[in-house]
Amino acid sequence: MAEITALRQHKGRKKRVQVFLGGKFVFSLETEVVAKEALRVRQELSQSRVEQLLQSDRFYRCLNAAHQYLSYRPRSEAEVRGRLTRRGFDALTIETVLARLKEQGLVDDEAFVRFWKENRQTFSPRSQRLTRLELRQKGVPGEVIDQVLGDFDDEDSAYRAALSKAERLRTGDYQTFLKRLGSYLRRRGFSYGVINNTVKRLWQEGQDTSIEEVGNEDR
Repeated sequence: MAEITALRQHKGRKKRVQVFLGGKFVFSLETEVVAKEALRVRQELSQSRVEQLLQSDRFYRCLNAAHQYLSYRPRSEAEVRGRLTRRGFDALTIETVLARLKEQGLVDDEAFVRFWKENRQTFSPRSQRLTRLELRQKGVPGEVIDQVLGDFDDEDSAYRAALSKAERLRTGDYQTFLKRLGSYLRRRGFSYGVINNTVKRLWQEGQDTSIEEVGNEDR
């Protein structure tokens, strides 16, 4: 048995507490562990108790690292696992943390796919094929992708993607317009059929607008 002779806040890392046993610094713990385990000066610790505290510390360090990673944007389960592995946490601790995050609703591949789909459709529309590829690269299982992207409409996505570009790329020559706008849509993964339909639609809308503007000027 060893007696806790001091518990001191780590000077450089405010979320860590230094634990002194028998007058000597032995290890440090996350503040959550110290509070959860109600550690106090003059408390005696067995070796097995020390090991349990260190295991709990690994869990909270891993959990805090995951929370920080998730604070920027939602992540897939595979992204979180990969990040924690690169941070040096062991597999058992990572899986325990992932189980906690799933219980809290912070890691949910189905919700992540919905987020990714909505984000892409709002800010940078692209094809279902390219969206699927992005999600697979993030480690999302194919069945989850299929479930959420089942109603994906390439025609609508292509139209919204091209709408903001059409005016800037428009010329008096349809073939040039097709080439420029088509190249833009191909980079976003759309098929030739979808591209042709989208370009024709936007070209016709541009022509109709021009006719309407001329008509207004003649009044």
